[in-house]
Formats: sequence, structure tokens, C-alpha cells
Amino acid sequence: MTRYALTLAYDGSRFFGWQKQVDGTPTVQAALEHALEQMAEHPVRTFAAGRTDTGVHALAQTVHFDTDTVRPLQAWVRGVNARLPEGVAVLHAQAVDERFHARFDACARRYCYVLQSAPVRSPHLYRRAGWTHYPLDVALMRQAAALLVGTHDFSSFRAAQCQAKSPVKTLYSAEIQHTGERFVFDFHANAFLHHMIRNIVGALVYVGSGRLSVHAFAELLQAQNRCHAPPTFMPDGLYFVGADYPPEWGIYPVPASDWL
Repeated sequence: MTRYALTLAYDGSRFFGWQKQVDGTPTVQAALEHALEQMAEHPVRTFAAGRTDTGVHALAQTVHFDTDTVRPLQAWVRGVNARLPEGVAVLHAQAVDERFHARFDACARRYCYVLQSAPVRSPHLYRRAGWTHYPLDVALMRQAAALLVGTHDFSSFRAAQCQAKSPVKTLYSAEIQHTGERFVFDFHANAFLHHMIRNIVGALVYVGSGRLSVHAFAELLQAQNRCHAPPTFMPDGLYFVGADYPPEWGIYPVPASDWL
């Protein structure tokens, strides 16, 4: 039996999240396992670094699976891609140590949120970027984002249905790039809570639009209470950029993206 790791990219707007559903709802995991099973000629179970929600995209999702079927590495790329639906593609395949686990061995993860700030939402960015009609002050948002860096209890930015054992996470960086109407919120952490990025972006947009002060944002973080926070932002602009692994696993590095 050989364990393989795949690097996967997908358009989250075409699927109801990553995780396979018992009712046959179209998900990324279901589509991938169906394609892999055709190649492997036996049932396949996959495990991903990040279990993305409906509408959330991935640029370099790491997935592992086991098979005793012997095929060239490129077959696990080209052959699987030929059997996948539009909106999802395998970018890379490699054999890995049988002890490697795509989810549990990840030591960090990175998400980006792409946002358009304009009076009218561009139809070309629909489901590719979030949108607000408010003008945004990037300097204020950067001040607020800087408060998130470090180890904190992120309960104020946690979804009610979040199943994480602890709300305490370590955020290594929280940066915002700005060009014209385009804002990219870039977060790197050891792990994230359910809806954490969308909730943070929603609060930062409130700061940037003048509806929430930087001081109030700091108090929101310290309150550890979701009830006092702005609404969860739309999923459209959220991208799982990829996961980091200890070098001893030899996992294919996350490729740079011109999109971000």
C-alpha cells in the first residue's frame, strides 16, 4: 500500500464545501474520490489539510490517500484530472511516507480574502471576490489587523457551530495589500476556527468604513464573545492558499499565485 499526497486547486463556488455528504450533495471530496476510484479501481478515502466551506476556494489544498494500485505519478495528475468535473484540478502528485497525514501534520495554514471596494460590484468578480460599497481606510484596517498577531482566544471570531477543542490560536501574520478597488487580507496561523477569517474580515471592513474604531476592535478581541461582533462576511472572496509542513515530510511547497 502506497500513500500519495496531491496538491489540489478548486473553485469553491461550484461545490458545497470540501467534505463528502451522505446525501450525494456535490462536494470537492466526493468529486475527487470518485475520480481516484476510477483510477485506482477500488474504494478510496481522502484526507485534506483544510476542510473548506461552501463557496470557499483553494489554491493549493494538500490531500492524501492510500492505494495498492501502481501507476506513474503523472497518471495521478492527468488521469484524475480527466475524470474530475470543471472547477477542480490536481496540480501535483507525490508518494509520501505512510505515516504522513495531510491534516494532522500541517504545522501552519494560510488563507487570503480578496475584496472589492466599489460603488457597484463587478460582475466579473462575482463569486471570486467579496464586495463592499463602502470606501475603506487601509491604514486603520492594518492597525486593527496588527492587534490579531500572536496567541489569542479568538472566540469573538468563532462560529457558533465551531467544533474546535480550543479557541486559542496563534496568528503569525495578518497583512493587507491594497491596489485601487482591490484589497487582499492575508492570514497565516497555526490553525483557524470555523468562519474565523470571514468574521475577522467582516470586523476589519467595519473598521475601514468607520463603523468600528480600532479601540473597539481591540475590545472585541478581548471580549471573547461573538455576540458583540459584526456579521460574518460572505464566503466569495476566501481562498485556502495552502498548508505548511515540517521539511522532513518533503511535501511539495505551495506555489506562488499571481491571483493573490
